[in-house]
Amino acid sequence: MPVPSTQPAAERKLLRDTVQDKIRDAIMDGTLEPGERLNDDDLIAWLGVSRTPIREALAELARAGLIEMAPNRYTRVAAPSAAELLDAFRTLGVIYGGVVRLAVPRFTAAERKQVVAMLDDVVKRTEQSEQAALAHDGADLYSMWVGACGNAALEQLCRSTTDGLAFKLRVPELAELVPADVVLPQVRKLRDAVVAKDPIAAELAMEAVHLLPTRD
Repeated sequence: MPVPSTQPAAERKLLRDTVQDKIRDAIMDGTLEPGERLNDDDLIAWLGVSRTPIREALAELARAGLIEMAPNRYTRVAAPSAAELLDAFRTLGVIYGGVVRLAVPRFTAAERKQVVAMLDDVVKRTEQSEQAALAHDGADLYSMWVGACGNAALEQLCRSTTDGLAFKLRVPELAELVPADVVLPQVRKLRDAVVAKDPIAAELAMEAVHLLPTRD
């Protein structure tokens, strides 16, 4: 009997993922701006693919929180608002507190050095009132922790949620709602905990950075 080929499905999945990555990158780097309408025909002309993988990619990006869709009305880039910021920021703290606790003991010497340098840069840029630029780079900063956590389920959770949550931090009110004088001491504690290879202190500091209630 003939053996059905699964190659077309595999090709469609790969194409959808490629399209998703291109749209995601355009949103995260600002090429596609918050609130911008996304027209199928424009996307087809830009990406050079059919409508099906584009719609599949947009649906995935909507689940991630980067796209807003209303059937027969609009498909547009999400527009972060101040009302959503604290919830998104604290959610990142809940997730990445666990990531940090798992990652800190597993860092190689090179990874530890890279993370310490990243935290030093966060301190410097926050002191220079560059919170908006930090928010723009937020997803990349969080991703530095993920690969070392050694937990495939947690890594998948991070990959599927971090972009949308980090994108919600891109609002002018960030510095007001996440005050530098509150965050900076905790970032320094996080840095010191990474250097000391102390996962519990690192977890607590990461949670405090994200304005979660402290533990007595």
